[in-house]
Amino acid sequence: MSAPTEPVVTHLEVGAVVVLNVEGLDELITKLVAAGYEVKGPTVGESAIVPGPIRSVNDLPKGVHDAQSPGSYRISASDDHAFFAWAVGPESWKQEHFPPSQIMWRGESDGDTMIFREPLRPSAPLAILGARPCEVVALRVMDRVLRDGDHRDERFSDRRDASFIAVVECATPADTCFCSSMHSGPEIDEGFDVALTELDDERGHRFLARCGSTRGAELLSLVPTRRAGGSDFDARASLLNDASARMSRSMPYDTVASLLARNTEHPRWSDVAERCLSCGNCTLVCPTCFCSDVHDTTDLLGSVERRRTWSSCFDLEHSYVHGGAVRASTSSRYRQWMTHKLSTWWDQFDTTGCVGCGRCLVWCPVGIDITEEVAAIAASDGAKVEVRTSRSSS
Repeated sequence: MSAPTEPVVTHLEVGAVVVLNVEGLDELITKLVAAGYEVKGPTVGESAIVPGPIRSVNDLPKGVHDAQSPGSYRISASDDHAFFAWAVGPESWKQEHFPPSQIMWRGESDGDTMIFREPLRPSAPLAILGARPCEVVALRVMDRVLRDGDHRDERFSDRRDASFIAVVECATPADTCFCSSMHSGPEIDEGFDVALTELDDERGHRFLARCGSTRGAELLSLVPTRRAGGSDFDARASLLNDASARMSRSMPYDTVASLLARNTEHPRWSDVAERCLSCGNCTLVCPTCFCSDVHDTTDLLGSVERRRTWSSCFDLEHSYVHGGAVRASTSSRYRQWMTHKLSTWWDQFDTTGCVGCGRCLVWCPVGIDITEEVAAIAASDGAKVEVRTSRSSS
């Protein structure tokens, strides 16, 4: 059953809240394509939910659910008709703005002259449909690093400024999610053009849509919608409250930075190093890690290419300085990652580097749980710090 569409709203402003049905969502996608956007969203591929091209609602993961735990990820199909009944996949939207590998420039020899050229950038602006609140918050964290700081990354900034964000609030957190304690979900109030909440009850399968920007309001004005009523708001509140209550993990948002800062010599760093493979998976799937290396290559014809690739603080050579690595042990590299993410990131960027998406738990081959590590340090610290892990919640 689809949501009723009367009375149809034809002009919307920023802050307006309306309801659209499945057909309306499909038309929203069509309008984005017609406006010249490269529309991407969640798709099913390689046994995971990954970003892919979206041309209609038929491309969305209808009836797909996920099961996540430390070191484990599975998806399954069902006969329900929800499009967004999953948490997050292994790939975040960071890679669309800050690619894993990117050519910065090329140079070609022309006699005695070297001609330098920048590679072509994407011609179409990006529209993301179905980003989760934690992922939008992660992009805003990346903004502080690459767009709004002293050293602006033009490629990231241009792509980011042109992007259209249609976020979908999360009603089905995974067992590894703790975004509620990190103030990054399951609801969201800023940083988007359109915010959708998927509802399915006796009033039908529908989407509560909020206009977060002028271009978001203009787009929704082109799609058949109706004004949201009290029952729609109540359904959203109930859905999000239930999602928050189901999260079994938490992080002490206000106190974890100081907790780690005074425990840099804690024996737990050595304990976790016995399990850590120093593979860097946690940094690769993290939606806010931004470390990169620059490599120059040449050929016999005199051409040169500069390429930027993702890097990881778990790589031994990452801290190499004139003769050796500063962080030679696994424990020192794990400590660097975790204390930077949760503590010293505040000093650099006035925000945390963690959004509670849980990817670092899921895609760690040995299932290291960052909330469990913080809880272990807090237990012997003497300060009253509340940390929930799956063990403490069971």
